[in-house]
Amino acid sequence: MIILQYFINIIYYLFFGLILVVFHLIQWMCFNIFGYQAHKGSVDIFNWFLLANLRLLGTRFHISGDRDLSNDKPYIIIANHQSMYDIPPIIWYLRTLHPKFISKNELGKGIPAISYNLRHGGSVLIDRDDPEQAENAIRQMGKYIRKFNRSVVIFPEGNRSRDGKPKRFAKGGLRYLLDECPDAKILPVSIKNAWKLHKKEMFPLNIGVNYYMQIHQPIEAADYDFDGLHDKVEKTIHQSCYDSSFPESFS
Repeated sequence: MIILQYFINIIYYLFFGLILVVFHLIQWMCFNIFGYQAHKGSVDIFNWFLLANLRLLGTRFHISGDRDLSNDKPYIIIANHQSMYDIPPIIWYLRTLHPKFISKNELGKGIPAISYNLRHGGSVLIDRDDPEQAENAIRQMGKYIRKFNRSVVIFPEGNRSRDGKPKRFAKGGLRYLLDECPDAKILPVSIKNAWKLHKKEMFPLNIGVNYYMQIHQPIEAADYDFDGLHDKVEKTIHQSCYDSSFPESFS
């Protein structure tokens, strides 16, 4: 079993590296020749391939909730954080919302395709050691999603949970976004079992993981005071992560 796991991981990482290099070039061409929409489409397809590649490890994705959401308003997508692999399902399954990310500076360079998208796809990079820069960048993101009617993803735990137990949600990022985009809809997303891919860190990744993502009902931010909204979102996600009857629709 261990030999099989190592063999499958080697195949997985060979394809993973190829996907990154190929889609770095595709993104560059789409962005520089055809503009935003083409680049956005290439990012969607890139993340589909990342999900397909995870299936080589026997990963199965169970996605529940409404994916066909109206984009009449900007969205702030709030999710718990368990793995670097939280991101491809959000980009692919919520692609109609044009999700953007608030990411740390370090991810903005050196990673083919991923760094390029973070720099050119509408996301923002923050310096965690510079609170003023981080706040300004998040506020700019709030203005961006309001202007273009797009969405931003935040992981208010900060660092990922390594045992699947959700952490307390920080308030700063959501507060700054709502200051600039008070009419946004809030979309809670619960992620379960993604941490199991990383039981041995990056190699070997675990095989046969059942990955669950639940998309909850959107919440009108304007219907709540900030603390009430924050507590409702945190409670919704936390309860779902601990719920043994987590929806199991297969995708």
